[in-house]
Amino acid sequence: MTFASLILLLIKLSIVLSVLAIGLKATPDSSVYLFRRPADLVKALLSMNVVMPLIAVLLCFTFALNPAVKIALVTLSVSPVPPILPNKALKAGGKEEYTIGLLVATALLSIVFIPLTVEIFQALSGIPMQVSAFQVAKLVLTSVLVPLLLGIAVRYFSTSIADRLARPLAMIGLLVLVVCVLPILFVAARSLLTVIGDGTLIALAVFAVVGLIAGHLLGGPDPDNRIVLALATSSRHPAVALAVAHANFPAQKLAGALVLVYLVLSALLAAPYMRWNKRIRTSQGNEKHVGARP
Repeated sequence: MTFASLILLLIKLSIVLSVLAIGLKATPDSSVYLFRRPADLVKALLSMNVVMPLIAVLLCFTFALNPAVKIALVTLSVSPVPPILPNKALKAGGKEEYTIGLLVATALLSIVFIPLTVEIFQALSGIPMQVSAFQVAKLVLTSVLVPLLLGIAVRYFSTSIADRLARPLAMIGLLVLVVCVLPILFVAARSLLTVIGDGTLIALAVFAVVGLIAGHLLGGPDPDNRIVLALATSSRHPAVALAVAHANFPAQKLAGALVLVYLVLSALLAAPYMRWNKRIRTSQGNEKHVGARP
């Protein structure tokens, strides 16, 4: 096993642990929440699987980007919801049912959307890319659906065990992810410096900000759902993006590092958006409180 394969395996492990921790706090009803609300599901898919791939293609043709940057943008645009989203979204005020439902729905539908989008991008750009539905299904099944359903099952049979396990597993998953990210960034540090000044950071930042705006606008009238969809559209599943990039360009080490750089950048850019939402929610809560006084 090569060092790159080991790191990718550990990243998948960290995601499995994170999703398992989420499942331990979820219910069966929450996992099918969006499938029972087709209008909300269509808006989510439009935001994540139509708008963002189009933006990725537009950025690829607008900026004279390194091929590794183009690979990173395209693979990120087709990846489903990141497993760390539920914790971040719930802290920001998102609803658990919508958040978990979005995680499950995008994971399942990525089996169709990822191969289709990759084929379209290949036709438009001329860059040879391929990824089979079987590859995506295998990754989604092992890294998202199985651990999520396992966690839900444990909670169904024993709430006390689920509550005891959820936090430690989430902490271990986060620690493993940090341990994996550092060596990737260290190895690719010199290469990253060569693309910093050519519009790469601008392109990645534009991609992240557009994701926040698209998710917010398409999240519907419920402010809690808008927060979740905005964060989901802007940030993506790192293991899926890395796997697609590695499957198509195994010798391209920079693309994987850029995926991780984007995750950090998108988190930094999402912070002001989350603070803005918090202020609005606080203001609305105060107005309701004042209005409720006799």
